[in-house]
Amino acid sequence: MIEKQEEMRETARLLAIKGKGLLAVDESMPTIGKRLANINVENTEENRQAYRGMLFTTEGLGEYISGAILFEETLYQDHADGESMIEKLNKLGIITGIKVDKGLRPLPGANEVETWAMGLEGLVDRTAQYYDRGARFAKWRAVFQISEDGAPTDLAIKENAWGLARYARACQESGLVPIIEPEILMDGAHSIETTAKVQEKILTEVYKACAENGVFLEGTLLKPSMTVSGADASEKAGSEEVAKMTIQTINRCVPSAVAGIMFLSGGLTEEDASVYLNTINSLDHRGAWAMTFSYGRALQHSCLQAWKGSDIEAGQKALLARAQANSEASKGNYVAGSQPSSQDTLFEAGYKY
Repeated sequence: MIEKQEEMRETARLLAIKGKGLLAVDESMPTIGKRLANINVENTEENRQAYRGMLFTTEGLGEYISGAILFEETLYQDHADGESMIEKLNKLGIITGIKVDKGLRPLPGANEVETWAMGLEGLVDRTAQYYDRGARFAKWRAVFQISEDGAPTDLAIKENAWGLARYARACQESGLVPIIEPEILMDGAHSIETTAKVQEKILTEVYKACAENGVFLEGTLLKPSMTVSGADASEKAGSEEVAKMTIQTINRCVPSAVAGIMFLSGGLTEEDASVYLNTINSLDHRGAWAMTFSYGRALQHSCLQAWKGSDIEAGQKALLARAQANSEASKGNYVAGSQPSSQDTLFEAGYKY
């Protein structure tokens, strides 16, 4: 029997509450370094502290954001004023989460593009420490790629599904709500139909593994990719087809006990991430899940460009604009273009963080 089930059920409910979503600020050191380099800011602890401190003191952010996923450094970091980052989030009414996987490595015996996530060893002890620090949910990212030479292989699907399930059970042993993230990269020229077929296979295997590991589904969230065409597809599906295929995939594969669906943006532009989510929420779906967001790049890109290392007011204004847009999209009432957004492409081939 997993303890703290009712606490986890309530945490999952609050995270997936209608009209709110997650802010993913869990970039690794190299990744946040690239983002800061793009605005000519050095990748130092002081600058990372300043940037994330700016995010976590944005007045009104809790109206649109239910939880924030942190990198381990940030979980133990204080704001420049001496107050912990967790306390800053608490004051906004935002629940603290933590990325717990240790990054991707090549998967021996699989296709050369395939990976598995590190971090299971010692995870129960780590999650207990994170809970004591104030985290109440966690995230683990498994990554799949569709290729013409057979990826994802059955080996990669089974290995990553099992890793997600073992992670989820470890988190729940400590009272953390696990976000299960089986991301399918946008790389490739495949059709949306191919994506859907692969995604159904992956999700089926993930929930089979969760059942075998005794994961308490009511205390979990799913963070899937939207069902989209490959980035290099000659004919890309529009928002209506993406929404229909995404809902079809979720309806077919996700148990109704799962507390909520928190879509990742996966390299979509800021505006497309909002428009696609809005279209999904304008259509009917069978489950009672909230269909909302857990965005990193699609919430932070304009914010970083506006902040530029020192302009706190401009950075916070940009963050609020995208948070409000995605909050509205999670309710199906976002008007395209009603909030400022960057038109920059956020797609990165073979994206790692």
